[in-house]
Amino acid sequence: MFLKKTSILLLLFLIIPISSKAYSDYLIPGGENIGIELKSNGVIVVGTYKIDNYDPAKDAGLLKGDIIVSIGEDKISSTNELISKVNSSTNGEIKIGYIRNNINTYTNLKLYKQNNTYKTGLYVKDSIIGIGTLSFVDPNTKIFGALGHEIIEKSTGSLFNTKSGTIFESSVIGLIPSSNGNPGEKTARYYTDKVKGTIYENTTKGVFGKYSNNLSDKKLYKVAKPEDIKTGKAVVRTVLNKDVVSEFSINILKLNDKTKTKNILFEITDTDLLSKTNGIVQGMSGSPILQDDYIIGAVTHVVIDSPNKGYGIFITNMLEEAEN
Repeated sequence: MFLKKTSILLLLFLIIPISSKAYSDYLIPGGENIGIELKSNGVIVVGTYKIDNYDPAKDAGLLKGDIIVSIGEDKISSTNELISKVNSSTNGEIKIGYIRNNINTYTNLKLYKQNNTYKTGLYVKDSIIGIGTLSFVDPNTKIFGALGHEIIEKSTGSLFNTKSGTIFESSVIGLIPSSNGNPGEKTARYYTDKVKGTIYENTTKGVFGKYSNNLSDKKLYKVAKPEDIKTGKAVVRTVLNKDVVSEFSINILKLNDKTKTKNILFEITDTDLLSKTNGIVQGMSGSPILQDDYIIGAVTHVVIDSPNKGYGIFITNMLEEAEN
């Protein structure tokens, strides 16, 4: 689940080489629950372990968060490739190329056998998966945006650097309500074979990519500039059951154009939503915020100690990121 804890809690792109604004003036709002999978730029070290009394990762100088990109002279990008290289070792040692703090480094890792199988002392992963909400699709370019914030790799606590990814169909099957100090969550099924788009970028303002499904004749909403947005009534669009997109009333309390992410402070006023979730829950991240005939932003944070309140990002900030 895509969520980041601080005093505020994050819920869970195409490069367009022109100098002027490239996004459309009208967008298709999202609200659909989506599964999200990102593939890493290499194999991420997410932990280490000892083998008998040996600590091969420590001896090799490897740390949690290192990204393994080569074994010997061969580049690798998946855990299966790493396992294959380990199993084919002839001398019980492998040369590892890895990235730490954007610097390429090399080390030798000694392997130890247990039950006739080489062990590395490393826990690794090459992908991450979770759910969120589609924020918008540009009907002209088919660029999409989702989440409104970055996806964090949980074990390292850092932004997940991705080389590719997909969004796919997802169905909400349950809700765990929020409480003060403890955000709830949507529970959902994934359908990874029903791909809806390709992800190109994971950034602090959301995940972006190219939508691949057909676009139905849905109502278009005008993109709101910050000066178009006002405090008062608005709605969020999200899914609470299966794949049914619904709109729920909110009240915008404060606007802030001095930051790039927490631009819209709002409270949920919809009694139906509050009765089911007690506020914002994980998985609502990216739910579009609509006001009149404008799309103004997307939900990104929940206030931990008051889950009926949250923050959203201006839609223009997401669009500017999408076109970079």
